[in-house]
Amino acid sequence: MKSIQRSLSIGLISVLLLVGLLLVQSSLWLFESGLRRNLATDLREETEGLLMAVVQGPEGFVLDSSRLNPRYQRAFSGHYFRIDLPARSWRSRSLWDAEPAWPDSNGMADDLLDGPQDQRLLAYRTAYRRDGQTIVINVARDYTPILKSFTQVRLGGLGLVGLALLVLLLLQRYAVKLAMRPLERARQQIAQLQQGQRQQLDVQAPIELQPLVEQINHLLAHTDDTLKRSRHALGNLGHALKTPLAVLGSLVRREEMAAHPELQASLAEQLEQIQQRVTRELGRARLAGEVLPGSYFDCAAELGPLFDTLRMIHRRDLDLHWHSHEGCRLPWDREDMLELLGNLLDNACKFARSQVRLTIAPITDGYLISVDDDGPGIPPERREAVLERGIRLDEHAEGHGLGLGIVRDILVAWRGELSLEQSELGGLCVRIRLPMQRKGQIQRSGS
Repeated sequence: MKSIQRSLSIGLISVLLLVGLLLVQSSLWLFESGLRRNLATDLREETEGLLMAVVQGPEGFVLDSSRLNPRYQRAFSGHYFRIDLPARSWRSRSLWDAEPAWPDSNGMADDLLDGPQDQRLLAYRTAYRRDGQTIVINVARDYTPILKSFTQVRLGGLGLVGLALLVLLLLQRYAVKLAMRPLERARQQIAQLQQGQRQQLDVQAPIELQPLVEQINHLLAHTDDTLKRSRHALGNLGHALKTPLAVLGSLVRREEMAAHPELQASLAEQLEQIQQRVTRELGRARLAGEVLPGSYFDCAAELGPLFDTLRMIHRRDLDLHWHSHEGCRLPWDREDMLELLGNLLDNACKFARSQVRLTIAPITDGYLISVDDDGPGIPPERREAVLERGIRLDEHAEGHGLGLGIVRDILVAWRGELSLEQSELGGLCVRIRLPMQRKGQIQRSGS
């Protein structure tokens, strides 16, 4: 959400800044164009006044200074003229000893002229005919104060644009925040989906988000249904294969096969390998899917029945207890977690003397699961061998040793780690570290 607000803010600032600069500059350009047209009219009227100051005398045309505006007499007043006749010329005293580069063609000069004392002059030229003679009159006015005024107006306009940008930016952030509230609620609900706190998004959403919410809910329902059907089909396949394998096993053990011990042993070995391979591949196929929202493992709801089942299977005097933090919900599939813990606890109960303890604790990047018993344990030099598939240290105990085949497949799918350590109870401690499935997206509930 913050990245969206940042992108919108940058885009808004860029567009408004460009528009503001164009408006300020265009306004100044239009205003200056109108001002120059008005000044051109004033300068033309000044040339007409100067033409009236040129009078006919005994020896030809002379300039009547009494008809001149006093500002032409004051040095560097900002008002200047030059009158050229074929035989002579006059220039205003206000020019002092300066001589601007007067324009060569009639009308307003295209560019400003350099005047005395760093003045910038707006010049106008016109030519008149009187008594058969051409009288060329150039007038100029200091444009520097107007340029300074334009600079001040431009700076003021930029300041107003900046202030308007700040106000609009604040308004935009507020408007975006209001507009993003439905999306933020949807994001929170999706996070709750990941945490297993809900199974669908709220259907009461803004009209703009209604199609998206409906599609997400439809996808969740479709995925849930597909996964259930796949697991059901896998279960049916497992049951369908068990019966033929069991029949083949009974045929191998019949008395007729005893006459061929080598063939009987070979067939029994191949059937055992087929049975293990089918069980392992079905387990891997079942673990291939992602966990669905709402199917996370709730420790308080699931561990109680699991331990009751273990008490019924094993000795009733066996002390079984578990511990986890309040509101513990593990972000992994319920069925897989029950199978993982069921295998570990079942093996711990087989070898324990009097007690088995399960501990589930959150760590920095996931969860730590420990299964302790007070049984004989495993010597440190033999623990690596136990982790290899099919290795058993106690051939007299029921089952298949630690039963790590399914546990290993589950941990591979979850990127977990398993280690065997010395338990505080005196026996074996099976310690499992499970990293969070989606770092930064799934948070531990109740922590």
